Amino acid sequence: MHSVRFLDAAREEFLAAAGRYDSSSAGLGEEFVKEVERIVERIAIFPDHGSPHLVGTRRAVIRKFPFDVVYLSTDGPIVIVAVAHHRRSPGYWRDRR
Repeated sequence: MHSVRFLDAAREEFLAAAGRYDSSSAGLGEEFVKEVERIVERIAIFPDHGSPHLVGTRRAVIRKFPFDVVYLSTDGPIVIVAVAHHRRSPGYWRDRR
């Protein structure tokens, strides 16, 4: 299993989305967190799980929620670059490396 780390900006947008979901419906934020954690665990085990994406990244779709986990799979730890809503501009996170 590979180690995984979130860029600060990716962690912030992940937690902000969880907070928005929780404020709209009790427990929905926790369900979102569990889905993201499930995807991150799968990525840690199978780094090629996600499909090739922009500028050398890969993306894994989160079930039940309109988000992707965008990540870099390198020789070191896997880096979560974004937890990106499907309506955000593609590649908005490019400068985060």
